[in-house]
Amino acid sequence: MSLRQDAAKQCFKEGFNCAQAVFSAFAGDYGIGAKDALRIARGFGGGMARTGEVCGAVTGAFMVMGCAQNSVVEAEAKEASYAQIREFTRRFKELHGSTLCRELLGCNLDTEEGKKLYRESNLGASVCLPCICDATALVEEIVLVKKA
Repeated sequence: MSLRQDAAKQCFKEGFNCAQAVFSAFAGDYGIGAKDALRIARGFGGGMARTGEVCGAVTGAFMVMGCAQNSVVEAEAKEASYAQIREFTRRFKELHGSTLCRELLGCNLDTEEGKKLYRESNLGASVCLPCICDATALVEEIVLVKKA
């Protein structure tokens, strides 16, 4: 496990959401302080504010891939980000079957019943942590290895 994966995992264990965990593990590389990274990614947990849409680990990774592009030509930076995001999405789906929080967890975090199931089934440890670790590893492979 890499240092970034450890940092993301620890961040989640401290009570931050999946997006915060992944994004904050890389934010310093792009001149974004830890507090700012946590604030920026705050609303993306639970599939965007517990709506069950795109997994927070995935959106955190997307934020990193956006930061990684530094071309002065916006169209070039956007296309490079889109290419990385498409590759990431394909590979994440191969690992987990979906990028949607509600499908990954099998519950709706926007309901009391879903929150209870999440807690009682320990889905944070069994689903979220693997997604966070895999999202972080994929960003390292797609962004950092290709950058070197």
